[in-house]
Amino acid sequence: MGLNIEAMRAKLNASKNGTKPTGKSSTMWRPKAGDQNIRILPTADGDPFREFHFHYNVGKNPGIYCNKRNDGGECAICDFASKLWREGVESDDSNLKNEAKKLFARKRYYSPVLVRGTESEGVKIWAYGKTAYEALLGYVLDPDYGDITDPQTGTDIKLTYTLASGPGAFPKTALQPRRRPSVLCDDAIADCQELLDSVPKIDNLFDRKSPEEVQELLNNYLSSDNSAEASSSETQRYKKQDGSNVDQAFAAFMSEE
Repeated sequence: MGLNIEAMRAKLNASKNGTKPTGKSSTMWRPKAGDQNIRILPTADGDPFREFHFHYNVGKNPGIYCNKRNDGGECAICDFASKLWREGVESDDSNLKNEAKKLFARKRYYSPVLVRGTESEGVKIWAYGKTAYEALLGYVLDPDYGDITDPQTGTDIKLTYTLASGPGAFPKTALQPRRRPSVLCDDAIADCQELLDSVPKIDNLFDRKSPEEVQELLNNYLSSDNSAEASSSETQRYKKQDGSNVDQAFAAFMSEE
């Protein structure tokens, strides 16, 4: 169950280079404003820092699991965003390119954690961004810290979460490993092996929609007045004056190459 250092090094390099590395649940946790201490838990596969792709800005959906980027399947949102981007490039239209960017799949990272002070609530899954991801991989590759997930010699992390300061700003997450290693848990906290056995498989936490369901979500988005398709001549020419269903228009649009 030890940390796979080579896998961590490959993940850090891939994240910095913008390439893909080789090789919904009550358990989800979000930090509160201010300081908190967490312990990242080891996983059976030696990779507690998982990367997934989601589509945002598609109507009111909080995040749509991307079948294409995650699993190599079909994704109507990816296809539509690519066509929108190409149209923006060909017409030198920055608005279309910006709309396409909003629909591109974005990376999100997940780790199992134990939140200090609330250990009785069990294992949680923390979702975070690229900056925190690279910082964590940097720590595990630093010999001064090493395997921060080790149950006996690992290290707690002080996490400082700062809320967005205003419109257009983003929250900030600062991470600092504790100076001294510590045990994951003792008898006063929990049975350590039982705790480790309860670490969920992160892959199973997401709602995977079928290609047809994803297309329906996109169709609903395209039929709204504030969608990206209102800016696109490609989609405009498939909107029928007689008010026919957008599903037919989108099907025709997607069949073109």
